[in-house]
This record gives sequence, structure tokens and C-alpha cells, in this order.
Amino acid sequence: MKLNPEIESIETLAKIILTAARTAPKGKGIDDIVTCLLSSEEKSELASRMEELSEIKDLKFFIRDANNVSDADAIVLIGLKASGVAGLDCGACGFETCKKMLEYEKVQKEFFGPQCMIKYLDLGIAVGSAAAKAKDLCIDNRVLYSAGATACYFKMIDADVAMGLPLSVKGKNIFFDRESTRKVEK
Repeated sequence: MKLNPEIESIETLAKIILTAARTAPKGKGIDDIVTCLLSSEEKSELASRMEELSEIKDLKFFIRDANNVSDADAIVLIGLKASGVAGLDCGACGFETCKKMLEYEKVQKEFFGPQCMIKYLDLGIAVGSAAAKAKDLCIDNRVLYSAGATACYFKMIDADVAMGLPLSVKGKNIFFDRESTRKVEK
């Protein structure tokens, strides 16, 4: 008899969740999505780096989110490494034409941009598809800007923009009330 074997499935389920991100619709059919599943050591490093970035940016919620990452059974990152623009001259990026946006000097903070808004939409659809698949698989999850921003800031993922999706298989959803199993400074 194997008691409580469900946790052993988390890596396989995380890969299925990333498959949903990969196969999500993309603008003009161009796939600029980057996905990764962190090892337990990388997950610990990410949580530690989130605490470090919390101090750098003076964003206290990064500490709470770092605790959630530490407590998660796994974490996936879904990012965007833009290869260009959609070429629609739609103006959603804030520039009159795609050419003007491409000529604009990009800034590197947590994220690298500006990028084509269609590419940002692709990332949002991929992240939404991943979160929906996690829900379908009964895996507790939460989209974390803080985890993705940290992964980009410390170059843990080769992406211009990323979001983190911690995954949990526990009797209580650790992301629901945002309370960690440890004491969190409020």
C-alpha cells in the first residue's frame, strides 16, 4: 500500500499544464512562448531571490509570494521571448507604427520592453490556459507576477516577460487566503 501517492504526480501534471500553455492560440501563429519547470533547488533559489528583490524594489508582497513558492509542490514559469512584432500597426503598444516601437530604445528592469501588445496577449492567453488546465487537473495554483519578475530580473529564465505559476497538491489551497504554513509578516 502506498499512502498519499498523489504528490508523486506533480511533475507529470506540471508538464501537462505547460503543454496547455504551449498549445494556446498565438497571434499570427508565431510561438514566442518560453516555458520551464523548476527543480526543487531552483524553486528554493527563486523564493530566496524573491525575498531579495522585495528589498530592492520595496515590495512587501514579494515576501508573501516567496513563502507561497517555498510551500508549493512545484512551480512553472511561462514567459515571452519576442521575436518581433505582429506587423499590424494597431497602436496598442503606444506607438503609431510597429516600426516606431522597434526603433524605440527598450528598457531592462524586471522585464524588457516595450514589446508588441499582440505578443503580450499571447503570453496572457498561454498563462490563462495553463492556469485553467491546472484547475481542470485539480491542482491548486495562482499566477504570480512576483515570481516571473524575479525570474527575469535574475536571469533565471531567458524571457523578456514571465509569470510564475506555483502548483500545490495539499488538503488546503495554500494560495486561497495567501497564508503560508509559516508565519508571514503583515
